[in-house]
Amino acid sequence: MSEEDKLEQPIVIKKIVKGGGHHGGAWKVAYADFVTAMMAFFLLLWLLNVSTDEQREAISNFFDPTHPTVSQRESGAGGVLGGLTMATEGAMTSNVQPIATPTPTGSAGNVPNTKKNKNLKGGAPEEGISELEKAKEKLRQQEQERFKKAENALKEAIENNPDLQNIKDNILIDQTPEGLRIQVIDKDDNPMFATGSAQMFEKTEKLFREVAAIIKEQPNDLSIRGHTDSAPYGAGATYTNWELSADRANSSRRVLLDSDFPAERVHDVVGKADTEPLIPEDPRADSNRRVSIILLKEELTNPDFEEKAKELVPDPESTTPVEEPTVPVQIEEGEVEDSGIPGIPKLGTFKKTPGKVEFP
Repeated sequence: MSEEDKLEQPIVIKKIVKGGGHHGGAWKVAYADFVTAMMAFFLLLWLLNVSTDEQREAISNFFDPTHPTVSQRESGAGGVLGGLTMATEGAMTSNVQPIATPTPTGSAGNVPNTKKNKNLKGGAPEEGISELEKAKEKLRQQEQERFKKAENALKEAIENNPDLQNIKDNILIDQTPEGLRIQVIDKDDNPMFATGSAQMFEKTEKLFREVAAIIKEQPNDLSIRGHTDSAPYGAGATYTNWELSADRANSSRRVLLDSDFPAERVHDVVGKADTEPLIPEDPRADSNRRVSIILLKEELTNPDFEEKAKELVPDPESTTPVEEPTVPVQIEEGEVEDSGIPGIPKLGTFKKTPGKVEFP
């Protein structure tokens, strides 16, 4: 091989690329940042969806440095015009503002402070107020006893009626702050009304007539309320549980009036739908479908309740002790002797006389 051939021979340079075919792991870091950013973005969208306008406005104001704030500290520190204080934040001797009693002047200052003084509300003595409350409590107790007797009479009437033996468990009786409550409820496979209808069965009508025979003897007004479960009607239905509960309550009212219950004592007829379930933990339970009949307390409906209580308050004048009249006496002549003390004669025998006292 000549020297010229050696000079024309090509030179081959071999480059070795390290890292294999995946070009390293730098792309994983970028992908992780992208996934984190997307997760934060979707989390922000979810928070914006579930938060209210007030919450979003509060968060916006929290990060707004120009939003004015008012200091909540009684000491004056903090806030827009807050300064520094040597004392403890909000330190004060008492949290209660003392009530200053004005000192009476003139003739009012000479009146003694006794329990017989009149109060500021109506001028009635404190003893009169307590007597009125006692009279009201007596009326409440009498009403409570009447409710108890009516409850026992209704239970006994249902027990003695053979037509009501199959539905005696469909009635609940209890006393509430409103009065005596009688609930006619649905049971498993034993409903009181047709499904989705205000048409009551014959057994239900007999039960309502038995109830009317007992409660019409009471002087209390009546509240009739219909309830349903939470099972809705079909989509687009114009007749809902509100109409159903109101219609069932009104149907019950008609049966009670047909049983000679006084119409003027029906205080209200209300449809509650599923807003007051008997079993809150199971809104679709059969017992939630019911009609409530409440004998309302007189204190809630009778405007003359206060006057009835006042009639029981004893008259203060009748309990005032009568002072015995002073008996005038007359000294008989000749019965006065010397008392032994100069200027003071000894008194003798006294004698009752209808006239004035005369001295010898």
